[in-house]
Amino acid sequence: MNAPADFSDTTALMAAMGVEARATAAALAGKSADARTRALKLMAEAIRAAAPDILNANQTDMAAATGLSPAMRDRLMLDAGRVEGIANAVADIAAIPDPMGAVIADWRQPNGLHFQRVRVPIGVIGVVYESRPNVTADAGALCLRSGNAAILRGGSESLNSSRALHAAMVSALKAAGFPQTAIQLVPTTDRAAVGAMLTGLSGAIDLMIPRGGKSLVARVQAEARVPVLSHLEGLNTTYVHAAADPAKARAIVLNAKLRRTGVCGSTETVLIDSSITHTLGRDIVADLLAAGCAIRGDEAARALDPRVTAATEEDWRTEYLDAIVSLKAVSGPDDAIAHIARHGTQHTDAIVTESAAVAEYFLRAVDSAIVLWNASTQFADGGEFGFGAEIGIATGKLHARGPVGAAELTTYKTLVRGTGQIRP
Repeated sequence: MNAPADFSDTTALMAAMGVEARATAAALAGKSADARTRALKLMAEAIRAAAPDILNANQTDMAAATGLSPAMRDRLMLDAGRVEGIANAVADIAAIPDPMGAVIADWRQPNGLHFQRVRVPIGVIGVVYESRPNVTADAGALCLRSGNAAILRGGSESLNSSRALHAAMVSALKAAGFPQTAIQLVPTTDRAAVGAMLTGLSGAIDLMIPRGGKSLVARVQAEARVPVLSHLEGLNTTYVHAAADPAKARAIVLNAKLRRTGVCGSTETVLIDSSITHTLGRDIVADLLAAGCAIRGDEAARALDPRVTAATEEDWRTEYLDAIVSLKAVSGPDDAIAHIARHGTQHTDAIVTESAAVAEYFLRAVDSAIVLWNASTQFADGGEFGFGAEIGIATGKLHARGPVGAAELTTYKTLVRGTGQIRP
């Protein structure tokens, strides 16, 4: 079971959690897909049943979070609908195909050897995240679905909410006959706990995943002694091409920027072809301003409305996570693609156009984890990809890229079956 929350020695606490996680990972490997599915279904039910406790805990967190920005408070805040959404995400994870043992390649050699590459768990996954309590459920459930043990360390702002969610999840693990240490939550806000996790806990942790702001990701990348699967900030762009359908473009830009400004899939920069800046561009600017969005623009954008303020070079590199957007006129697709390559974070970028040829060119040329055509960047979400949920959007190019769901939390091994072959 989890180390007690009043452990005074953080180093000893984390070492004990590492030992528990490593032992639990071995035990999880023997659980069947049906058993994992049942545990996840019970987990969704337990979260629904614990909704009053979770909401009370969240109210405590919200009352203490007076210094957070509006976007961060929105990430932290839970209501009945959001708790139901968390439970639904866990239920969705229960419903997705179990990745364990899936055959991803199958071939035979001329000598008769039969090769199969199959998915297996990574082992123990450490997840460090900030103020979003839903990550506690998403990360824990995805690790369980993929057969991994999890050590979760949430932000201090969401500690009470995360504890309430974790308690519900542990009750479901117990009811399903799973080790309660399959999903451990670090019980202390001591930052030394993160440092201990980054060392790998004497070989207990196989993979670290940070989910949070730029400073958290940078720390994990700089200090980790184990592999890191991370995502950078979502400095996402929506490019409105000259052949865009005006109604689609206006709806997509408004949604991409303002549906939820504090999520990593929010558009932060809008690029508009110069040939339509004074027509469709003017309408887009009017829509954003009417919805309460501040606009920081280049000279062409400022000419559309006096409320548009001058953009600095820093604006093109800023993830606002707020009702602010940078807006610029570009000469065409190549100019837009060059801007994205220069200022983006290879997270999520979109084009709005009715030209299939231009769209396909953009889809090929933009080197980001997610590239969309005629759709809002707010679809950068594992649930929208059919993954049930996600641990984050990976922007690297090794192991996994884009939404990290259960399948992305596996590695593989190769099984070789012979009939007595020896190598000459």
